[in-house]
Amino acid sequence: MEHTVVERELELKLILSPERSVPVPARLMYRSDDPYAIHVTFHINSESPVNWTFARELLVEGVFRPCGHGDVRVWPTKSEGRSVVLMALSSPDGDALLEAPTPQVSAWLERTLRMVPPGTEGEQLGIDDALDQLLAR
Repeated sequence: MEHTVVERELELKLILSPERSVPVPARLMYRSDDPYAIHVTFHINSESPVNWTFARELLVEGVFRPCGHGDVRVWPTKSEGRSVVLMALSSPDGDALLEAPTPQVSAWLERTLRMVPPGTEGEQLGIDDALDQLLAR
């Protein structure tokens, strides 16, 4: 089975305080061989980029309404009259609040949803084929 990747480079804002933010280049990646997850790579001033993986469904829902618990929370809001998505990420290394432009995130998500529609993720994993082969022995 051939797998597809959908990537998008964009600049997020790391919110340091209500008055101060810094730009953070990021890459959104979705792979059809890992159909339930999205991968976000943040290029910060360090030796290696910071990678986060969380449920695609969480970001899809977070574009429209607050969602998530614990380490990843996502919600829509307005900033300077623009629609943005906020992502609050927590880890043992620290917490971050990131702002992403809703139109770019939504367009990228639409591409992932066309590639693997919701409810068909399990088909991408080939579990049924593997079970058929296993039971045929």
